[in-house]
Order: sequence, then C-alpha cells, then structure tokens
Amino acid sequence: MNYDNYVPKESRKEVSQERIRFLKLLSKVAVVFCCLMYISYIPQITANLSGNPVSVLQPLCATVNATLWVTYGWLKTYKDWPVILANIPGVIFGVVTVVTVYVY
Repeated sequence: MNYDNYVPKESRKEVSQERIRFLKLLSKVAVVFCCLMYISYIPQITANLSGNPVSVLQPLCATVNATLWVTYGWLKTYKDWPVILANIPGVIFGVVTVVTVYVY
C-alpha cells in the first residue's frame, strides 16, 4: 500500500493547467491562513508574560500537531512545501506559548 505521493508513470493522469493553477492558489491561501492561526498565539504569549497564564493544553496540542505535519511534509518523497511552511509557525509559536506559561 502506498502512502506517499509517488505515482508510477503508467498510472499518472493528465491534469489541466486550470486545475494546477487553482491548486497552487489554494495552497498559498491555506498557508497564509494557517500561519495567521498560529500567529494568533501572540496575545496568549503576552498574557503569559504579563503574569496571567493561559491554559497550556491547547498550545501544547497545537505544537504537537504542527510538528507532526511538518515531519510528514518533510519525509514525503517529494517534500510537501505548503504543509511544511504552513505549520512551522505552529511549532515556533506553540513552543513559545507553552514555555511562557511556565516562565511567570
């Protein structure tokens, strides 16, 4: 059973240029919104540093989730850059949020 994105030449299907353009645009929009979702941790980080710590559960789960997706995108035969780039901010901001919960 194959779980990677490799398709043998004899099984490949022709894809229209319109579909390719749409998927490229969709991946760019998804990357932007995923990054914005993780950047929204900044208010939680600020609250943590102000002495009003937030719950650690949600940012910890988001960090693990983002790390898994980055790893998945990286380990594929052909790196899945939209998945990787969209989730790197989740790893960074999630770790910072979790750490700042315990700093103050």
